[in-house]
Amino acid sequence: MGVKVSVIVNVHNPGDTADACIRSALEQSMPAGDVEVLLVDDGSTDGTAERLDAIAAARPNVRALHLPCTGSPARGRNVGLAAAQGEYVFFLDQGDRLERDALARMYERAFETDADVLIGRLVRDSGPPMIAFIRSTGRADILRDRLLSVLGPQQLYRRAFLEEHDLGFSLTGGRLAEQAFVMRAYLHAKVIAVLAEHVCCHLGERPRLEDEPHAMAQELRALLKDIDTYVGEGRQRDRMYAYWYRYAVLRPLLTSRFADSSVDRGRHFRLVQQLVNERFPEKLDRHLPVQLRAVAAFVRTGRLDQIVLLAASTRRGGLLSELTEVRWDAHVLVLGLTVEVKGGDGRPDRYRVDGPRLHWVPPRSIDPKLLHPTVTNVSDAVERARIEVYVRHAETGDIYFLPLAQRVEVVQEGRRRARVQIKAEARIDVSSAAFGEPLLPGQWELHVRMYGGTNQARSRVRRGEGPLNCLGVLAQRPRMRLVVPCWTDQGELGLAVEPRSFAESIALVSPGAEVKQLDGHAYVVLPVPYVPPSGGPPLELVLHSTGHGREREVSAPALAEAGLPGKIAGQLVAKLPVRRMLPAPDHLCRGDWMASLRSAEEEIGLRFALSVRRGRVQVRPAAAVDPRRPSPLGRDTALHRLGRRLPGVRHVVRLARAGRHRYLT
Repeated sequence: MGVKVSVIVNVHNPGDTADACIRSALEQSMPAGDVEVLLVDDGSTDGTAERLDAIAAARPNVRALHLPCTGSPARGRNVGLAAAQGEYVFFLDQGDRLERDALARMYERAFETDADVLIGRLVRDSGPPMIAFIRSTGRADILRDRLLSVLGPQQLYRRAFLEEHDLGFSLTGGRLAEQAFVMRAYLHAKVIAVLAEHVCCHLGERPRLEDEPHAMAQELRALLKDIDTYVGEGRQRDRMYAYWYRYAVLRPLLTSRFADSSVDRGRHFRLVQQLVNERFPEKLDRHLPVQLRAVAAFVRTGRLDQIVLLAASTRRGGLLSELTEVRWDAHVLVLGLTVEVKGGDGRPDRYRVDGPRLHWVPPRSIDPKLLHPTVTNVSDAVERARIEVYVRHAETGDIYFLPLAQRVEVVQEGRRRARVQIKAEARIDVSSAAFGEPLLPGQWELHVRMYGGTNQARSRVRRGEGPLNCLGVLAQRPRMRLVVPCWTDQGELGLAVEPRSFAESIALVSPGAEVKQLDGHAYVVLPVPYVPPSGGPPLELVLHSTGHGREREVSAPALAEAGLPGKIAGQLVAKLPVRRMLPAPDHLCRGDWMASLRSAEEEIGLRFALSVRRGRVQVRPAAAVDPRRPSPLGRDTALHRLGRRLPGVRHVVRLARAGRHRYLT
């Protein structure tokens, strides 16, 4: 049997950033005879060509192809596709990375489903989640299964299918041309399959492709013509049109690049006007969020000035996601959330009440008389508004959506104003959240995305009014594992699965540390999320002075005490003496002190610091303390403080220090 999969890798002056990508393609679990790797070099000048030739010379299933520099991966992909011999082809950018068993899993699923296009699960370091991977399916629908959220070329394509329909990458059109290739493949394919339960490819940072307006308009017209050919008139075609209307035509007008580019702005705007008048009738506006409906209205009336003002006013808009409740239901973490849209000023959006209808209130810089009430009416959109809650692994990028119950609430603020909030309850079952499998060990971030309503945005879940429940639980599957909810240094909610030690579990929740002072001592209280039956190993709270001065260390035993039932399993209390004036050994004195926990096996840094000023001890986030700041320890005496107040003393001290170090090499 011949080659099963050809992997086409585009590179251009990657330095060493392409090593992981190339290695992942070469070290697949499929037999070497079943995989062909085509390394296409787009005129690199950093020695990459010679490296690729050396790799190809050492492996019979690798070929290196060299092109003159084009500045775009499109020609390289077309050349690789023409040279490929595999039954299927897979495209990789130089920053991407395949899982070791990715090709074997994707080929097996494509063979089972007889798929022309197989979309394996993709993860990325940043950007919104891909809702297409909420479940696996053997016959996916473009709209029902949200395939428009996955328009990158990193998919498995049957090579004969691409050749039959003469599908290739356009050399002009920028990023839109790349997405248009994938869209045409979706339209022509008889079977599209989705493999969601296994991560196949990690997406790296994408090379920047400039979307030249004329080429973009030409590519979009051709793509819409293909949609007309393969999709009949009706709601399905309208929704496909609305997608490209939203992302390719209107949304770029609200970017800072468009708003700040006064030279090309007028030409771009005239092209958009022409496209809108030709291909996008006003009936499609009902599929848009309200800000883009306003942009569409301004395009039709030729008000470029209002679009620029709207772009500047909404640049900082987004979501406010607050945590209102945290509780454990057996081993399932239940989270209460309140989510609402915020405007460019950072405050929640207010809506104008007009009888049973709600109307969007434009920013103050926008003339509201230019917008018809049908444009600002968001009543139907508010009813359809919903959120998605998902967890993301901080290291691997794996994303899993969570089950949740939600409802929309309109909060009246007087007779003519109202806010719109979504109240939701999400459930995290760490034993089955990953498509029926347990969550991997490590740190998981919690994200919220709102769509289908008055706006589309995403955010992290932030601390609400109440304190976080620091109680950890033991999940039963596949074995006993500790799970701890915790805050990041930025006040964002996370979930730690299977901390490596007792001290690390305490470090995760250490931002909740408190300090109390009594009789010349500071009592530092640390929350403990879980106390093992043995009570845990003996621990010592260690404080290190910061700055370039003489380093000092103060330590004290951290003794375990009972916690708050249902809130904190236990707490550690350390008693430290505080010196107000002259420094002394084993005493806290003026300055900043970084905290850590020491056991017989390890010392783990805590996420808080102590700040001592005039005998008062306060807890500060560790990230807010600059360890490079000169420490006053050892020289903050009453004589020093008096000397700093005398005229000319600072100048004399500077000269003395300069003379002392003048001849040092």
